[in-house]
Formats: sequence, structure tokens, C-alpha cells
Amino acid sequence: RLTKIFFYHNTPDRIAATAALIGKAYAQGKPILVYAPEQETAEALDRQLWVQPPTGFIPHVDAASPLAGETPVLICAELETPAQTDRLFNLSLEVPPAFARFTSVIEVVGQDDGERLAGRERVRFYKDRGYEVQYIDLGEARR
Repeated sequence: RLTKIFFYHNTPDRIAATAALIGKAYAQGKPILVYAPEQETAEALDRQLWVQPPTGFIPHVDAASPLAGETPVLICAELETPAQTDRLFNLSLEVPPAFARFTSVIEVVGQDDGERLAGRERVRFYKDRGYEVQYIDLGEARR
């Protein structure tokens, strides 16, 4: 069974879009692991999840937290011992290590040139290894 790869692209705000997608998965009761090796990105997502959605709160902690076992959304800087292998959100510009352990990988790519270029490289990596990539244009969804 191959990992499903989803590329959400063309979003004006990558962190807000990721938080919205996490909110949808959380509402479905899905466990979520977010790979964010850059501390600045992890902190930005943490702040966003405190305010989005405006009417609710999405419980989330760092994967190293003592509360990780009872928290549905985990943010981690490494994937050596993932708490779950269902849904992985990738906020790195690189292909996440051992991504094939996960049922699905959700990539969120903004409109920044660096993000787009890195996203194209990740698409090529997945396709070269036989993974089917599904694309969702978040720019069009907003119109």
C-alpha cells in the first residue's frame, strides 16, 4: 500500500492554510503529526492553532511533551519515533524522512518562490518513486 500524497498549493498564507486543514482532520477525529523541523515554523503554527478556528481550540503539543499520548495534534522536529503513522503534515521544504510509514502525507505550499521551487522538487521525488500525487489549488478555492 503506497502512501497517499496530497499537495495543497498556491495559498497566500501557508501556516493559516495548514491550521485550517488540521482543523478539518481534527473535526473528523483523525490523529495528526506535523513535521516542522524549523523552530520558527513550528512556533508560527503553534500560535495559529491557538486562534484558528476562531470559535474553537485545536489541542496540540510538541511531540516530546508528556501530554503527547493524549493529544490529537503533535508538532515534531524529527520523525525518528512517530507517535502515529496515519496522517503527516509536512512543513519542511524537504521530503520528510521515512514518509512512507504514513498512510498519507499532506504538503502545504505557499506562493513564495522558494516554497514553490522546493515543492516542485518534492513532487518530482515522490513521482520518481511511483507515488501518485493529488493536487488541490488553494488559490482557486478562495475565489
